[in-house]
Amino acid sequence: MDASELPLVGGHPALDLVNTVERGIPVPGSEPRDYVAEPAALLLWACRAGLIDDLDAQAVAETWDRDPGAAAVALDAVRDIRESLHTALLAAIDGADSGAALDRLHGRWLAAAGRSRLTPDPGGTSAVRLVVGIVPASLVPDRAAHAALDLLRTADLGRVRRCPTESGGCGWIFLDRSRNGSRRWCRMADCGTDVKSRRLTERRRAARRSVTAP
Repeated sequence: MDASELPLVGGHPALDLVNTVERGIPVPGSEPRDYVAEPAALLLWACRAGLIDDLDAQAVAETWDRDPGAAAVALDAVRDIRESLHTALLAAIDGADSGAALDRLHGRWLAAAGRSRLTPDPGGTSAVRLVVGIVPASLVPDRAAHAALDLLRTADLGRVRRCPTESGGCGWIFLDRSRNGSRRWCRMADCGTDVKSRRLTERRRAARRSVTAP
């Protein structure tokens, strides 16, 4: 699986960004897989997640092709936003302090705001709209910072869940939009089914051992 196949299970683009790296219990001696480890993968994911459209992607790709250094800076910025948001969300879930992570996100948003503009919005419900990401080289991290701020300002953090690693889940973060707030897994078809299958296999093995035991 790569960035073109990565499930978008978060319920918000900022949460889908958090989930672009493996968040489960680490395998000893290995590094968690990062699905946006290079600029091309990041650009592909950003289109799929709805942070940018096809015209944006074309402008970004052309800019990054001309200036690979700018692509590397953008990738580092997105990763910083991703990890800062992940830290802030886990702190919110656990009731812990997230000041340092929020400070980093604030700095990223300030930079993004400096590369944004207000434009008239005659067809909308307000007089103007905010256009974030008017510099192609920085468009993806600027949209990521904006998405992170939108999530933290508008989402019901009481509905933020973490796919339970203690029960065999992957550790990805998602918004629980179920009616009774009882969603447990990022996707039942993935983690939920896998965990249930493992538990069934373990019970069958235990039953066979009990039958064959002297």
